[in-house]
Amino acid sequence: MTRRPLRPDELRVWVAVARTVEPGPGRVVPDLPEEPPDAPPRRPTQPKAAHPSKPLVRRNALAPPQAIEPKRKRRLVRERDGIESRLDLHGLDQDRARAVLHAFLRRAWENGERAVLVITGKGTMGDGILRRRTPDWLMEPEVRAIIAGVSPADRRHGGEGAIYVALKRKG
Repeated sequence: MTRRPLRPDELRVWVAVARTVEPGPGRVVPDLPEEPPDAPPRRPTQPKAAHPSKPLVRRNALAPPQAIEPKRKRRLVRERDGIESRLDLHGLDQDRARAVLHAFLRRAWENGERAVLVITGKGTMGDGILRRRTPDWLMEPEVRAIIAGVSPADRRHGGEGAIYVALKRKG
């Protein structure tokens, strides 16, 4: 493994740390590098503190209408209640995926289905656009009225790249 040379700011930090300990036999504390005369003056940087009035909010949190009841989700995971339909959004752009999702949910509800699986995929680096946007699409008024709950899927059904959607009874 080749090492790159330390930058001047890194070397200054290293020297400051090295001066806090007694060097071992035959070792010396390195001197600070000379700054070039045309170097801009260094400003001390302070880490930015989190704003106290703004709570941290996860963007990928599944918020539409509410989470599926724990017992119902457990039955879905253990396949005691069947997943009646599956929709795979892989390969679709955002506009097409939204339209297909809404049509799929409406059709499933019309057919009296109670639980469906929406496969969004994880995307590149686990942060795909369809995965991020699907919870927003599920909150839209066109489909929110028919959704009883939403929860992330179990690993055997797609894990982070899939969502269980519980539909309300038609009535």
